[in-house]
Amino acid sequence: MAEHNELGKIGEELAVDFLQKNGYEILETNWTFQKAEVDIIAKKGEVLAVVEVKTRSSIDFGLPQEFVKPKKIQLLVKAINEYIIQNEIDVNVRFDIVAIHKENNEFILEHIEDAFHYF
Repeated sequence: MAEHNELGKIGEELAVDFLQKNGYEILETNWTFQKAEVDIIAKKGEVLAVVEVKTRSSIDFGLPQEFVKPKKIQLLVKAINEYIIQNEIDVNVRFDIVAIHKENNEFILEHIEDAFHYF
């Protein structure tokens, strides 16, 4: 497996652990619909959190959350709409980013709730 794929996998595992420790129920990981992949679908109370995980080995080229582009947001919105229809659920949806980067051989994690909106 390529090094960046391994780093991404580690980041997703760290994000799942973090969310669970903070009261989220993980419903799905790596859920796909057409061309979209949703890293984590989690529930906390009446909120369905759609979580995009971005992991970087450093922040030399920008913060991890800066790499969530409009095209990715569009795909996430389309995918989660399908997820809600398929599962016949009625919840408030929130789009989060878990941004992770390495600093001095440690992973720094930031959970950005309500990171972007859709219309």
